[in-house]
Amino acid sequence: RLWLFEDFPETSEPVWILGKEYNALTEKDEILSDVTSRLWFTYRKNFPPIGGTGPTSDTGWGCMLRCGQMILGEALVCRHVGRDWRWARGQRQREEYISILNAFIDKKDSYYSIHQIAQMGVGEGKPIGQWYGPNTVAQVLKKLAVFDTWSRLVVHVAMDNTVVIEDISECGLRGACALEEETALWKPLVLLIPLRLGLSDINEAYIETLKQCFMLPQSLGVIGGKPNSAHYFIGYVGEELIYLDPHTTQPAVDPCEDSQVPDETYHCQHPPCRMHICELDPSIAAGFFCRTEDEFDDWCMRIRRLSCNRGGLPMFELVDSQPSHMVSVDALNLTPGKFFFFGAQCTYTPNLFFKYMDFNVFFILRFDSHFPDFSDSDRLERFFDSEDEEFEILSL
Repeated sequence: RLWLFEDFPETSEPVWILGKEYNALTEKDEILSDVTSRLWFTYRKNFPPIGGTGPTSDTGWGCMLRCGQMILGEALVCRHVGRDWRWARGQRQREEYISILNAFIDKKDSYYSIHQIAQMGVGEGKPIGQWYGPNTVAQVLKKLAVFDTWSRLVVHVAMDNTVVIEDISECGLRGACALEEETALWKPLVLLIPLRLGLSDINEAYIETLKQCFMLPQSLGVIGGKPNSAHYFIGYVGEELIYLDPHTTQPAVDPCEDSQVPDETYHCQHPPCRMHICELDPSIAAGFFCRTEDEFDDWCMRIRRLSCNRGGLPMFELVDSQPSHMVSVDALNLTPGKFFFFGAQCTYTPNLFFKYMDFNVFFILRFDSHFPDFSDSDRLERFFDSEDEEFEILSL
């Protein structure tokens, strides 16, 4: 497929790749080395059946799952070998890097294998073989990270377009148990923020803010793409997004007897793909990695600065504590019935709550059922889900 990819453009505009700036005229080799060093997870075939009797390939349905692997794989690279680590073909790799790859090998006992993601997704209402949205894969990764005792990550999924610092503190990131060693007071944080940046197309008011996210040193990139066709976006140049495409089917890989992994197919060794930013589907999830508490504080400072810029609308809010307007879904106690959205009749069923937000405006929906009862104030964890990526749905 090498001949299908355009060479990288000759341009004087800066190139941003996951928090690093390059000059396309003088640093093309450095750009390609950086892109090649990112983990590239694609469709695979001939792996052990998922669930013992399920599919042996994820071609046609696993692209968002692979993008989820890529954004989390970047977090593990930053965690264990550092953002400046570079991959080179044929050289014997560091033990930490091999351990990272083994966490994603297509077999049932790997922490973040396609098997684990697909089976954990069943609990999120996604049968094995069904296409995921970015919201679902973020929630699945959050659950799987709990079992990764080697990396000791905390994956936090920010809900309602709002990052609540207090919620991150309650995850055990600050003030951990005194019995743990001092270095455990802050567990490396993977922050995933599912967002809706428009209705059917991305709202141009968010474009500059989206670009600036790739400039942050904590950036893990963005997962999204086009309807039912997911990509892992790692940067931009001009008005084009730079991304890794999982839509290539390769044979499954087995580790060697010495635990080394044949890794050439896990790195994209051609110029990266590009697409105009206006072609991006508005449903995305942005990712950030904060190895230390100082890095998280720095991220908060940078986000607050971005919020003050006049170049575009903020994609999400950053607040110290839970805003009073953020009502728990279970507190609404909605009963099944019909409701109307811009004149269209929709159906509310148990465990689903319809929400749409754009331009920071909440639209009131009229329910042809019982009025919500606010007497129950117990909070349950909420999960974003999406069937066709037209709207966001909250699932309990």
